Amino acid sequence: MRTVLEIQRVLAPDVVDVLKKRYTILRHIGDAGGVGRRTLATALGMTERVLRAETEFLKQQGLVDIETSGMRISEAGLRLLEDMEPMMKEWFGLAALETRIAAAYGLRRVVVVPGDSDVDPGAKRELGKAGAAMLTQAAAAARDGETSGEPLVVAITGGSTIVEVADHLSASAALKGALFVPARGGLGERVELQSNTIAATMAKRTGGGYRLMHVPDDVGEEATLSLMSEPHIREVADLVRKARIAVHGIGEAYEMARRRRVGEATIDRLRAGGAVAESFGYYFNRAGDVVHRMPTVGLRLEDIQRMETVIAVAGGASKAEAIAAVLRNGHEDVLVIDEGAAQAMLKFS
Repeated sequence: MRTVLEIQRVLAPDVVDVLKKRYTILRHIGDAGGVGRRTLATALGMTERVLRAETEFLKQQGLVDIETSGMRISEAGLRLLEDMEPMMKEWFGLAALETRIAAAYGLRRVVVVPGDSDVDPGAKRELGKAGAAMLTQAAAAARDGETSGEPLVVAITGGSTIVEVADHLSASAALKGALFVPARGGLGERVELQSNTIAATMAKRTGGGYRLMHVPDDVGEEATLSLMSEPHIREVADLVRKARIAVHGIGEAYEMARRRRVGEATIDRLRAGGAVAESFGYYFNRAGDVVHRMPTVGLRLEDIQRMETVIAVAGGASKAEAIAAVLRNGHEDVLVIDEGAAQAMLKFS
């Protein structure tokens, strides 16, 4: 028997389009906490005239409040968003995307959230929410029937997307007492984006613990070997390599090389190897082959491959090729992406 949604798509496709549009507007207002009409129109790619008509309708339904300081979602609007969320995957066609990408890349689970984080800050927040949910589920599965008494070790990389994952975590039985550790050293960039800071944030939000790795991630092979001789660093590195779960972002090769301030010789090596993606300090070509690796005291590829669950969280259509390349290497189990990345990835599958 056809569902109501399938019938609507055939007989009244405009109804589904209107529902999607109004849901998107309502979600953006809710995410922003308070936003002006012009700012929202720019973010959504709508004219102010069209947006004004839609927000007036939402106001009449008691879903948003329009004030001189901007538009805010009402309590009724928040409740409606929560009620609509389970249906969104069908309305936006995201469930079909999840199935196709999981099959194409041999993944255990794929979660696709609405939007494109290249142009929509709200999509990145949705990535964080979904990433946090997947981490909590993975932790619950890892602890099911566990009797060892040792803390569950979770390795975390840095980056703005993983910051969003941390911000959406909350106390739970699955993550209580977990030990969060940085997967690698720091890149010397903004402190809030570094894995040390994110690990500490996750521990605070979940009631877990954390260990820090006070090591830069842009030192050479000789310096890395020297650092590994330090007892404290060696202890943390050994702990990191015992992680059972990893949560990481995916970067574009040359953007990450710039952030790591690598030399021209390394850039030439990346170009010669056809590098398009970076993850955990490894650079991958389109086929998923490793073409270069950075020296590290953190996780190595062999550590990642033996883990119980590896969760990649990334978004934006501009990252589609990079995400596809890392997935072809085959060490991910769960992928959390946005609609923009998912649609663009189809041509690489």
